Amino acid sequence: MNRRAFLTLAACCALPVAGGAQEPRPSLSVREAHEAVQAGRLVLVDIRTPEEWADTGVPKGAVRLDMEGSGFEVRLAALKLDHPGKPIALICRTGSRSSALQRKLAARGWKELVDVRGGLLGNPSDKGWLAEGLPVTGYP
Repeated sequence: MNRRAFLTLAACCALPVAGGAQEPRPSLSVREAHEAVQAGRLVLVDIRTPEEWADTGVPKGAVRLDMEGSGFEVRLAALKLDHPGKPIALICRTGSRSSALQRKLAARGWKELVDVRGGLLGNPSDKGWLAEGLPVTGYP
């Protein structure tokens, strides 16, 4: 088997089976995420943009890492190395981007990623960080 055929086969084997049942992804409410960060059990990553951070502030204890920024995944991997054994929780504005990013990265082999439901502003199903009255820090 030549190198190209091998790489093609390896790539196909790594893809999830179409139509297969998806595993439920771990998630936390904003309050659960806040409590876990305060207890040192979790790394919280705010994946929003700098404009959003300036608009609402950043959840207390969160690492700011713009998911659209250059080298996002490399910087996320560095955080994982800096905090071995701790899950990384992703938070965005309403929970939509963090959930989609969690699925995308899980498909690439990332483990221990947690979605924070509701994000900063909340959505029809989940209260957000601000609605819960949880602490934020200003940016910049």
